[in-house]
Amino acid sequence: MANRFGRIVRQFFSFGVVGVAGFVVDAGVLTLMLHTTRAGPYLGRVVSFLCAATTTWALNRIFTFRDHVTRHTLGAQWLRFLAANAIGGSVNFGTYSLLLATTALFAAYPVLAVAVGALAGMTVNFTLSRTYVFAHKARSQ
Repeated sequence: MANRFGRIVRQFFSFGVVGVAGFVVDAGVLTLMLHTTRAGPYLGRVVSFLCAATTTWALNRIFTFRDHVTRHTLGAQWLRFLAANAIGGSVNFGTYSLLLATTALFAAYPVLAVAVGALAGMTVNFTLSRTYVFAHKARSQ
């Protein structure tokens, strides 16, 4: 049991590191889109999000969940990853909004609500990635 818990903690840490890489891609592609195209901040963000999500999906396949053998094609797995991240993003924003609306501390310091929302969203994204996107299928003996 302790070994399994340790593996989950390592995966969560790896998932977080991959998320930081995704943020760098997201911010970099958005900046590039804003300075080199006429896409604007909304279309630019769609492109940067898709690039970041694709990057984090690939890195999580390679590093975080490399020992998981799945039954899904790459395309299906990528779509599952996008869906899971949409749910996690909703939890992130919902947590942020709820904290701002109900707590004076968070209303005064919204960046604290961003941090709590990000942690809540990351936890949902990790759980869905582990159980839905990269669902472990027992290897044939």
